[in-house]
Amino acid sequence: MFTPHSDYDVEVMLKSIGIEKLEDLFKEIPERFRFPGLNLPPRMTEMEASDELESIAASNGTTKDMLSFLGAGAYDHYIPAAVDMLLRRGEFYTAYTPYQPEISQGTLQAIFEYQSLICTLTGMDVSNASHYDGATAAAEAVILAWHHFRGKRGKVLVSRAVNPQYRQVIRTYMQATDNLTIAGDDAETGLDPNLDKFIAQIDNNTALVLVQYPDFFGRIVDYRPLIEAAHAQGALVAVAVNPTALGILTPPGEIGADIVVGEGQPLGIPLSFGGPYLGLFAVKEPLLRKIAGRIVGETVDVEGQLAYVLTLTAREQHIRRDKATSNICSNQGLMTLASAIYLTLLGKEGFRKLSNLCYQKAHYAAGEVSEVPGFSLAFPDQPFYHEFVVRAEQPVDEVLEHLRGHDILGGYDLGEDYPELKGCLLMAVTEKINKADINYLKGALSEVDHD
Repeated sequence: MFTPHSDYDVEVMLKSIGIEKLEDLFKEIPERFRFPGLNLPPRMTEMEASDELESIAASNGTTKDMLSFLGAGAYDHYIPAAVDMLLRRGEFYTAYTPYQPEISQGTLQAIFEYQSLICTLTGMDVSNASHYDGATAAAEAVILAWHHFRGKRGKVLVSRAVNPQYRQVIRTYMQATDNLTIAGDDAETGLDPNLDKFIAQIDNNTALVLVQYPDFFGRIVDYRPLIEAAHAQGALVAVAVNPTALGILTPPGEIGADIVVGEGQPLGIPLSFGGPYLGLFAVKEPLLRKIAGRIVGETVDVEGQLAYVLTLTAREQHIRRDKATSNICSNQGLMTLASAIYLTLLGKEGFRKLSNLCYQKAHYAAGEVSEVPGFSLAFPDQPFYHEFVVRAEQPVDEVLEHLRGHDILGGYDLGEDYPELKGCLLMAVTEKINKADINYLKGALSEVDHD
């Protein structure tokens, strides 16, 4: 291990804290744990270490090596080369939250442009500078609603068709909040897209209703009756979105949503084995001052020139733990920049075409898969975007293992989270999938043994 401190440096530091030798720093640790023997391999040269690490990495299957129909919240989209090239510029690559506007105008403007793009995409009035991922954004929506009503409304309704990971994170966030019930995602309420049982639970004690659009199963649901029912009871409505779908679907802001959250990974961010990702968060103007995290505003300086600043909330608000409504404060600066570059490169028409490609290819794939004996669509009459649920006669784990043998990531086993959907897998299709890929999938499925 390399340490930059000389023996003299160490001596001075030890003397300044009043101890004689370095080992005294660890005297509170039981002796048997202080310096355990380490079974380390022989040392390597840099070239040898590089070869070893590359060999280990090569054992991972990636979407470069395998055909991916796996989605469930993170998607394999094509990312233009310009996104990564621009991200690697030093002034962006090392940027932290821009507290000092006089030296951070580039970063501040990039975040402002990102916020503007998200507002346009979602139909909302204000976007923050993002959260960590879709799950934390969903949890922050619950926190916002709880504090909006000053804790006087004790129920949050979360649809069972919301991403299971989002629902888990919401419960983790809110587990210490007194007098708050999170409901609506039980098996009894169910997955029926008409939402009658779910809507029936909305009352004047409801702070927030959270749904997903398209839902976790890719289904496109008309949420206007639900939003009207929630607003009639004075509740807020949050909609978790797949941003790619908003290229062709009506933005949630236009159907009455108060809060929009979502996972921004599809907007120019690679899968990266799970992160870092990007939590979208936007609200209507009445909730502007309740929004957590960073917001960049546009203004003019003393000379009348266009300038950008962090606005509305100060850093200190987020670090006053006992006073703050939320302590999520750092923006995902590099990820917001990636999504802003991505959206700008595609432009309005390009993004609409991308969204439509995903839709059309998914519907072609669903039609082909449902023709294979032993496979059928679980929701055949329900409109969907670029994900759909396939019911298999054979155990799903065996189907997926068979597909992996053909270098296909076949989808997500829904039985892991939904007992009522045991035997079903969720399949996603993006613009990267072509007709030949779908035909190859169909052929591989047709070889599954149904005996």
